Amino acid sequence: MTYDIKSMAVIGVGIMGSGIAQIAAQSGHTTYLYDAKAGAAEQAKEKLAATFQKLVDKNKITSEQAAAANNHLVVAHQIEDLKNCDLIVEAIVERLDIKQSLMQQLEDIVSDNTILASNTSSLSITAIAANCKKPERVVGYHFFNPVPLMKVVEVIRGLKTDPLIIDALNDLSHAFGHRPVVAKDTPGFIINHAGRAYGTEALKILNENVCDISEIDRILRDGVGFRMGPFELLDLTGLDVSHPVMESIYHQYYEEARYKPNPLTKQMLDAKQLGRKVNQGFYNYETGSKTGEQPAKFVERLTQYPKVWIAADFLDDKKQLEDYLTQQNIALDINPKPQTDSLCLLACYGEDTTQAATRLGVNPEHAVAIDMLYGIAKHRTVMPSLVTKPEYRQAAHSIFNLDGNLVSMINESIGFVAQRVLAMVINLGCDIAQQNVATVDDINAAVRLGLGYPFGPIEWGDQVGSEKILLILDRITTLTHDPRYRPSPWLQRRVALHLPLTFTHES
Repeated sequence: MTYDIKSMAVIGVGIMGSGIAQIAAQSGHTTYLYDAKAGAAEQAKEKLAATFQKLVDKNKITSEQAAAANNHLVVAHQIEDLKNCDLIVEAIVERLDIKQSLMQQLEDIVSDNTILASNTSSLSITAIAANCKKPERVVGYHFFNPVPLMKVVEVIRGLKTDPLIIDALNDLSHAFGHRPVVAKDTPGFIINHAGRAYGTEALKILNENVCDISEIDRILRDGVGFRMGPFELLDLTGLDVSHPVMESIYHQYYEEARYKPNPLTKQMLDAKQLGRKVNQGFYNYETGSKTGEQPAKFVERLTQYPKVWIAADFLDDKKQLEDYLTQQNIALDINPKPQTDSLCLLACYGEDTTQAATRLGVNPEHAVAIDMLYGIAKHRTVMPSLVTKPEYRQAAHSIFNLDGNLVSMINESIGFVAQRVLAMVINLGCDIAQQNVATVDDINAAVRLGLGYPFGPIEWGDQVGSEKILLILDRITTLTHDPRYRPSPWLQRRVALHLPLTFTHES
């Protein structure tokens, strides 16, 4: 059987459904609009006409293209009007029983060749198809809001989905101008699954009192390069959306430690402190813009600095630090063991300052650790030990302020902030590949396009150094005995063989 999609329908014309209809109509496909609510389809068609006109006014499309797109939209007054469609995409309420019922109803109306697709973000495609006479025609087709701007779509194969349907939707997605990523039918598919690491690890760091909300956001945004800090992102998405997804994926994976939600977001959800939509979340938005962010602290130039002795897990980190200190005219202590009055700067991975100082045999009162995972070009994170003397804390902070860049001074944490979050993001990407949820290429593309990360998780591991990521995870697992940090076999295997994480058997 071949699938040639020329006409399609969208059932449920809210924000998501209308967005799907927009890109379908603009790509030249006859697109039926249907909604169980009286008048909703007509209103959606009118709004889309206004959207096309706005695009004309902004010189994004021509008047002729707007007219053609409008002509491709057809209001369906009853569900039977969809009988001749090649593809039907449902974007209705996220309830399994209602979606199952709709699929069975459609099977009595459409031809045997019609593809039935669900835009579900969290329900099993296999379960949605379970009561259908032809479950092989049912597929997941998960877009992201706003659909015209989010240029990625997950094509999800249920246990019985016909592979030719996957091919047909891949072709259709390209016609829409979207990048299809093919996923196995697993909780969270690719993007919601891969996104679990960022917020949940940031929340755990906050719970451990490593530093405040603003500092965590600053480190991950200004240092690592995420578009938004995790708490800014949770405020934008809304905890009424984010927290249920956290709980859902955690329970669907039978309480896997990697996905463990946080009590704080449940508390905030109960208090209706949801984020931007109610003007109060992790930050305050009463004025219309974000307030409550604590500014970065600067320490002025000191009259005198101690010599600096450096210990680093990796030679390239030591060289980078030596170059910076030399440029700032800070004297180096190059002895095998530090002099009694030197500042001990420890470029360690997966440890806190106390553990690193103990391992290296240096005085923890003189020790300050620095996170070199993302370098020191734009931002630096330094971490004194529990007993580091104030003058050494101040000296370290001031030294890394000397060129005007920001410094985050955090409390002791096994693995800093960036190391923990980035290692979890990369490790989870490796786990998704290990589970064969999707190809490495699709995992990377899905995360870049769907979550806005600067790199896909697996390619990011190669970019920062997979051996560094493995060292972080190994040490944290050893020190905490927390299974959430256990390294993926995918990661361990490639590091042991000195292969890039993106290596596959087909490479």
